[in-house]
Amino acid sequence: MLEFISRILGKESTSSKNVAKERLRLVLVHDRTSISPYVLNRLKEDLIKVISNYMEIDESALEVSLSQDDKEVALVANIPVLKMKKDYANKV
Repeated sequence: MLEFISRILGKESTSSKNVAKERLRLVLVHDRTSISPYVLNRLKEDLIKVISNYMEIDESALEVSLSQDDKEVALVANIPVLKMKKDYANKV
């Protein structure tokens, strides 16, 4: 109910503000690196699929982004691991 009132009064929720800020940042980096948001999203989906074979991860907190300095672009992934899957926990 409080969220509804906040929206009516024009107050933006913190989460939607952060989402919009992150989207803008990604658009700016994509413009500089010529990697489309579609490609980055597909890459994120592929990372989730591969890593999920070995670990249980928190997909809702997963962050994949591009970072750029003067000379190079880096793919930065923050993937919270909940636990290793039983099949792989004890293998070396």
